[in-house]
Amino acid sequence: MRQFEVSDCTLLTRMSGLPAAVNLRELRDRIYGCSGNVLYHHFCETPMVPFFDNPDYRNDFAVWAKLHLGDRVLAERLGIIDPYIYTDIERLRAQLLDILDERLSEVPVVPAALPGSEFYFLEATTIAFDTGQRIEHPRELRNAIQSMTTSSIYFHFLEAKRRPPAGIDDFSAWLADCGSDFEADIQALQTIDYMFLTLSELKVELAKLLAAKGELP
Repeated sequence: MRQFEVSDCTLLTRMSGLPAAVNLRELRDRIYGCSGNVLYHHFCETPMVPFFDNPDYRNDFAVWAKLHLGDRVLAERLGIIDPYIYTDIERLRAQLLDILDERLSEVPVVPAALPGSEFYFLEATTIAFDTGQRIEHPRELRNAIQSMTTSSIYFHFLEAKRRPPAGIDDFSAWLADCGSDFEADIQALQTIDYMFLTLSELKVELAKLLAAKGELP
């Protein structure tokens, strides 16, 4: 049985070089031409960015639509997008553009942000590193998760879903390698509605589900 190697990560964030968007039409045009790294950052890396409050949505476009465009309808449509179901970032871009084009066709006036509330397009590089921690047996997983940093949880559960095999978190992939005895744990992990959880909440939910499925002795 192979060990689970616990990694951690941090983000190096930088400006993308794109002009800021002032209104919905500019947002649409920038998204059309931006790199996939920009989309990935504003959809998938947002849990790693600290917030002063607990926003209703987990992608930056939905948050901006609600807080700075004052468009709750658009925010709801953007907020339910799950970026992890798209194996190709261009399919995510197409879905996003469809939603923005539909909203632009509905509003009589293009929503705009106040000066100072423009949308700035960012991208980031993920720096991963080995913590040196090893998990010897699946029955140790719950306790190990409880001691992990939230950035480790992000790396092994969310960021992992974008790595091959797409859609599978590192915990589930490891448990699958450990044999059929842990199928219930894998199924439990797949039920987590991570879209609206902070990393701290996700960490608690992971440990709770594993305990409920009898992962501990």
